[in-house]
Amino acid sequence: MHPLAAGRKTPAANCSQCRATPHSPGECPCLPAGRWCHGFHAATLDQRRISNWWGAHPEFGVGIACGPAGLIVIDIDAHATQPPTRDRILPGIPIGDHIDLTGLANGFHTLGILAALRSQRNPADDDTTLRVRTPSGGLHVWYRATDNRRWRCSSGSSQGAALAWQVDVRAHGGYIIAPGTITRDGTYTPLGDVREPAALPVWLAQELERTGHLPAPSVPAPRPVPPRAQQAVLAAGGGRDRTERMLATILAPVEACGQIAEGAGFSDTLNRAAYTLGGLVAAGRLTEEKAEQALTQAAAVARPGQERRAAQIIRSGLAAGRQHPLHTRRGPR
Repeated sequence: MHPLAAGRKTPAANCSQCRATPHSPGECPCLPAGRWCHGFHAATLDQRRISNWWGAHPEFGVGIACGPAGLIVIDIDAHATQPPTRDRILPGIPIGDHIDLTGLANGFHTLGILAALRSQRNPADDDTTLRVRTPSGGLHVWYRATDNRRWRCSSGSSQGAALAWQVDVRAHGGYIIAPGTITRDGTYTPLGDVREPAALPVWLAQELERTGHLPAPSVPAPRPVPPRAQQAVLAAGGGRDRTERMLATILAPVEACGQIAEGAGFSDTLNRAAYTLGGLVAAGRLTEEKAEQALTQAAAVARPGQERRAAQIIRSGLAAGRQHPLHTRRGPR
């Protein structure tokens, strides 16, 4: 937790010295000394420090650094503004002109539509987790991350990563206002009886991943082409049928990942397949269009909903493989 300025929802101000000489939080002498400079970077669970801060300034509000706390908070806004163009209401989900959007006014509506499209419960109505009503009429829906993925923040009006219009996401790199905090506009009030965040629903995690709320994957370094791929190239020879058999052999490990939801080493497996096909493209054994299409289809079957992540791995693997043409012959050169 970290202090918020009295009556406001922004962090307490840095000390005068830090304001005069800007520097990164890692270089700030205030944090090791137990002072609160740099907003959520000062967040702590040290009870002595907490007692000192709020003992001296009981008027401070309370902010929670979402990343260190393992939180993903869905921040639903209800601002009176005009809806954006149809392509930005639910990013990545086309909304045809024949669909009547009369009455669409806020994040409660857009999140409700997204949940309905996925046949899931609207997070705004999820009474199994902590929900906090904001003074502006919005709602914070608190969830707990169940893995070590670093979910990213976003704004619902962003041109980049966004879950839905007027729906913000608070995660790593951001903070959320604790229930009970009082600002000039009112109090952040918990709803119902639940006071603990529930685990992030699987469907919502999939939507967050689809809409770019994970950092770009750390693509494994290229490895030598495995013997199985060498054999596939040898068997290919020429002709369309043999090319199809070669692709099937190389992509089989990628497709096999679809039998296991997690922990199958999907990123590494897809990267190795892309690297192999990149080598075949460089050797003139396969067109790049064919290679990318085959990889994309296999990845979509194995990990539906992760197209953006898969595309990054495929591009990286193909590019690395093209630097190492795969010329495999039956006998000595």
